[in-house]
Amino acid sequence: MITLDDLEAAIAECEGERNPNANTCIKLAAYYTILNEKQGKPPVYSYSAEPVSPVKETVDYYSETEFGQAIQGKDLLYVMELIDELMTVLQTVQPRLYSGVMSHL
Repeated sequence: MITLDDLEAAIAECEGERNPNANTCIKLAAYYTILNEKQGKPPVYSYSAEPVSPVKETVDYYSETEFGQAIQGKDLLYVMELIDELMTVLQTVQPRLYSGVMSHL
């Protein structure tokens, strides 16, 4: 039977190692688990934090134009979808204007 003194000695030995490796960490975790169990402490589990909802990027663009004011603070993905649709229409209706815009990107 393992005594508390045996466990504490084994823990001290693992913690005192100059170059601990994965096996040392595994042993140390096992020793602490056994020690906590012998002392009647409830098990401690690690856990991941609650998932964070994705950050929504908004348009941070100021212009005095009607369009610039309309998109200020809007969801960036939504604005880009609108611009993409507008550029598709422009490509069909005004191909020269479309080419001019694309040449500046």
